[in-house]
Amino acid sequence: MGIPTFPTIEKCTSIGREKETVVADFDGTLLRGRSSFTYFALVAFDVDGVLRLLFLLLLTPLAGILYYFISESAGIQVVVFATFVGMRVSVIESAARVVLPKFYSEDLHPESCRVFLSCGQRCVLTASPRILVEPFLKDCLGANIIIGTEIETYKGRATGFVKSPGVLVGKNKAYALRSTFGETQPEIGLGDRDTDIPFMILCKERYYVPPKPKVKALSTNKLPNPIIFHDGRLVQKPTPLMAIFIITWIPFGFILACLRISVGLLLPTSLQYYAFRATGIRLIINGIPPPPIKKSEDHSGVLFVCCHKTLLDPIFLSATLGRPIPTVTYSISRLSEIVLPIKTIRLTRDRASDASMIKQLLKESDLAIFPEGTTNREPFLLKFSSLFAELTDELMPVAIKNKMSMFHGTTTRGWKLMDVFFFLMNPRPTYEITFLNKLSHEFTCKSGKSSNEVANYMQKVIAETLSYKCTILTGKDKYKALAGNDGIHAMNQV
Repeated sequence: MGIPTFPTIEKCTSIGREKETVVADFDGTLLRGRSSFTYFALVAFDVDGVLRLLFLLLLTPLAGILYYFISESAGIQVVVFATFVGMRVSVIESAARVVLPKFYSEDLHPESCRVFLSCGQRCVLTASPRILVEPFLKDCLGANIIIGTEIETYKGRATGFVKSPGVLVGKNKAYALRSTFGETQPEIGLGDRDTDIPFMILCKERYYVPPKPKVKALSTNKLPNPIIFHDGRLVQKPTPLMAIFIITWIPFGFILACLRISVGLLLPTSLQYYAFRATGIRLIINGIPPPPIKKSEDHSGVLFVCCHKTLLDPIFLSATLGRPIPTVTYSISRLSEIVLPIKTIRLTRDRASDASMIKQLLKESDLAIFPEGTTNREPFLLKFSSLFAELTDELMPVAIKNKMSMFHGTTTRGWKLMDVFFFLMNPRPTYEITFLNKLSHEFTCKSGKSSNEVANYMQKVIAETLSYKCTILTGKDKYKALAGNDGIHAMNQV
């Protein structure tokens, strides 16, 4: 009996399934795509960089030959070995938790997920290593049971091999299903290929998921839990062709990044806007930037209140204004302070001391502050610190948006200084800076508003400009969520 003799997934009803159990394959069933190369490549590059990605790419032809002509299990084993051998298990778990969910969520099959999410008991049987898929399946799809290939480890590192009974395909899936459910027969079995038949026939109802990679992916707002945070360097899914392009581009991209960094370090700020554009950086300026203050005038400088996208925000802000704008920051490495061509002042987190220092700086020049406290990649703003609101009435909100085609310019787990290189290694990165109107007197603390009210208003104005959401999440919440703690649930309270 061939798998196409089963009814297709479209014929499976999802009504009244709350008390039933569904067992589904992952690649090609819950996901639209059958190939898992993309997700192995994401982990390979994020954990060990371009050399690991190259190693995986070189072994991919061998894996393909084994997979299609000899043994599906052997082909997967080669990919597992190329990706994991020598990696620390803790780092693999971290990458699986914060990098892969975003990419998995963009490839969900709408019909399979309709049925899967309608059932009260959800089980996934997959040939993919459990260590990769478990965080996404549990946290985002609400899976109760995840059974996948188990990798061998030695002293906290992956050996590149898999544990007995081997890669979970064919009869191994049926054996795993029997071991988990015993004599109990699950109501629904979902699969997409012949090797799924052994576990599907153990279910009361069996449905075939036809290969339709062009079907529109499930909207992420239909997931039981939202995908809020993600990490990782790669913007696009690294298919084999894209992986070749990334590996080929990196030497040229690094040279280009060095050239762009030289522009920022060596040229005067007044020339940087034109020089950056000449090196392929697209700078878009919206709104009307304020002129520089005159030292003879008896008022403070403008405090630019900005959302925070990358470490380069103050550089491009200064370039668009044509003058260096000192920046106060909550956290920056000593090396970054030396390398950055503008004055950076580290806040002490003592409110009185920081307020006194900022007031003094504003008497001398304009100043930029990033009250989110950390870079943020997602389309929402973290809760603004209210410190700046009580320091001056010369407040100008600045909305910052950037676009990258190859590498993200932020990281949570990596070396922060490399953020600069990765952003500038993009072939044509874009920075869009929008200068909004200065706050009128009625929205400042002098009019009777509290500092929290002013901060919330500034956040709201910037968010509306960028079509972002305001949240009650703080920078600490962000890192809790990335660490797998409960900070992510604060998003649901908004």
